[in-house]
Amino acid sequence: MDYKTPLSWDNDELIYQISLTQIPGVGEYLAKLLVSYCGSAKGVFTEKKSFLLKIPEIGDFTAHSISKFKHFDFAVQEIELLKANNITPLFYLDEKFPAKLKVYDDSPILMYYKGNANLNHQKIISIVGTRKSTAYGKQFTDDLILELAKYDVMVISGLAFGTDTNAHKACVKNNVTTVGVLGHGFHALFPTSNKRLSEEMILNGGLLTEYNFSMPGNKENFPKRNRIVAGMSDAIIVVESGIKGGSLITADIANSYDKDIYALPGRINDPYSLGCNKLLYDHKASIIDSIPGLIFSLGYQKNKPSKQSQQMQMDLHLSADEKLVYNELSKGEQTIDDLFFNTKISVSKLALVLLDLEFKNLVKSLPGKKYTLAYSMG
Repeated sequence: MDYKTPLSWDNDELIYQISLTQIPGVGEYLAKLLVSYCGSAKGVFTEKKSFLLKIPEIGDFTAHSISKFKHFDFAVQEIELLKANNITPLFYLDEKFPAKLKVYDDSPILMYYKGNANLNHQKIISIVGTRKSTAYGKQFTDDLILELAKYDVMVISGLAFGTDTNAHKACVKNNVTTVGVLGHGFHALFPTSNKRLSEEMILNGGLLTEYNFSMPGNKENFPKRNRIVAGMSDAIIVVESGIKGGSLITADIANSYDKDIYALPGRINDPYSLGCNKLLYDHKASIIDSIPGLIFSLGYQKNKPSKQSQQMQMDLHLSADEKLVYNELSKGEQTIDDLFFNTKISVSKLALVLLDLEFKNLVKSLPGKKYTLAYSMG
């Protein structure tokens, strides 16, 4: 196999990390709060109840549940299953945990991963849609993935029937890294018809879940996993959707996360275009009018600028701050926080400088609130 799992883990700390997910009444937010005050997952269980009660939002019930917790045997058994099945645990403070998820209070504190992809890939998009995709949606997905193969993009979806499966299959076919986010544990795969596909994905991407090994695919798990799909991505592409469905849940979550959303329009009487058309009507998504147009909106580039074009741009009349920002962006795309740290220009002034550079067609804003130099797409 081409993927690797750690040969040695800190089993002691991992036992406490897994146990942290099993405490009654402690969800993602409170778990992170507890770790921040106690220093580690182990610290949560070893601190005295009197200390826990001093932590904001931790009441007597929660403090009692922690101090009396004895079910560590579940975590021990879970670790044995992880090792036997080459599954890597990812705690939210780990370097390899998806960084884009860390900023959200409702993101998991612990996930399980099988694969070889970098979950902090530079360019990540999600492709979602109905489980009853049409020929129109499948053709668009195939064409889009074929084009994305030129840009070193990682594609995330949910490995469900329909659009998810179409996207993953097209990625495997075109050697595009793809990760499936599961709504259950690794003990089984749903749908079972995607077993072969999942094995191929592990060799060029992976499978990711927040659920313990034996967790079944309960109905409520699938909408919940959509926050991972939305949170890990720079942009979400909705291919087809009915007026209700998981794709629209993902889009709503993505909107709350301030992510860029794109929707493929369809005929007004097509049932699986109604959801996309509504996203567009409600101004919750940008329209996909063509694949080249979508690629341009995503900010992807095939060609690097020549030295001559760089020099021509630098010869333009720029202010000292504009030159400073331009020089920083010539090193690669950055967020406004990165630029603030690297240039020491105030955030309010940076916003104006970036706007001026955009008007001069020297800088382009990207999904994920990043900026890059606006080179020709030629």
